[in-house]
Amino acid sequence: MRLLLIWALLAPTGAAAPVPELQRHADAIHALGIVGAQARFVSADGRAHVATSGAGDLRTGRPVPADGRFRIASAGKTFTAVVVLQLAGEGRLRLDDPVERWLPGVVRGSGNDGRRITVRHLLQHTGGIHDDIPDEGAFTPEQLVARAMAHRPDAAPGTAWGYSNTGYILLDLIIERVTGRHWYDEVERRIVRPLGLTGTSWPGGSPVMPEPYARAYRLGADVTAQSPADTGSAIVSTTRDLNVFLRALFGGRLLRPAQLAEMTRTVPVDSPVMPGARYGLGIFQRPLPCGGTYWSHPGGWGGYITDDGVTADGRRSVVLSVNSVLGDTPEDHMRQQRAADTLIEGALC
Repeated sequence: MRLLLIWALLAPTGAAAPVPELQRHADAIHALGIVGAQARFVSADGRAHVATSGAGDLRTGRPVPADGRFRIASAGKTFTAVVVLQLAGEGRLRLDDPVERWLPGVVRGSGNDGRRITVRHLLQHTGGIHDDIPDEGAFTPEQLVARAMAHRPDAAPGTAWGYSNTGYILLDLIIERVTGRHWYDEVERRIVRPLGLTGTSWPGGSPVMPEPYARAYRLGADVTAQSPADTGSAIVSTTRDLNVFLRALFGGRLLRPAQLAEMTRTVPVDSPVMPGARYGLGIFQRPLPCGGTYWSHPGGWGGYITDDGVTADGRRSVVLSVNSVLGDTPEDHMRQQRAADTLIEGALC
């Protein structure tokens, strides 16, 4: 299911401690029929609280690792967005540059026009670019973009919000054109190494997951071994690292104030799965039932589903990873998302 996923001084230093409510919500997710779940909440005092439920391997019965690695899927879009916004802050590109400036001739055909679509449109999913991403098979970024260009746009640029994985593939290509380096080299140089994200990596085309990890399941099949596409959605991470990343981002450690302000300028999202949500540049803003809002970027791919949340001041955060999906129907997706929302909202409230 495609959604529809700090500096060392700010890293959580307290030992992991149980929180009964976090465990109860993790157990409720497992009780729905999800194979396994792991959740990590970091409170305002920097203490990490961890809950796991279910199995990390159905064949052996091995439990879910407390900080196992997983494919973060669309949660990787926030990493891409941070790199693009850093480049904008350095004056190396402008958010209102047309895509054509950086990728001449790439966004063309079937009514698509890269001269009318900007970097900001891609970041905010308002470029109108249609998705045609196969569920299986290894494709290059250029092949995936070409598939999208065979379709007419879903909307005119800047007129409507519509989730587009293809738009973020284009952003990865723009990073490469601006910097002369692979997009993940920039993620690693600008985010992973400075924040000490030791559990975060990009597997390239390898289907092998780094240890430790929970195996991934989809409709009863083990789908752990995959050859991911060359995109930000292929990043592998941990609940610890994603908490550090989100806290650093909203603690002002990754972006200058002007670029963080751009990131958090939102438009409405039309989605029954995420009522009341808005989208900035690479990040969702969602309402909290106890008042206020939080920032988040869920993701789902190949059995691994990620959800997360961080308060606007970066002081409270929570990350959830599950290793299976309930099913393929909209109702299945809704039930799974609501259970994840309950855990995230319960932690942040």
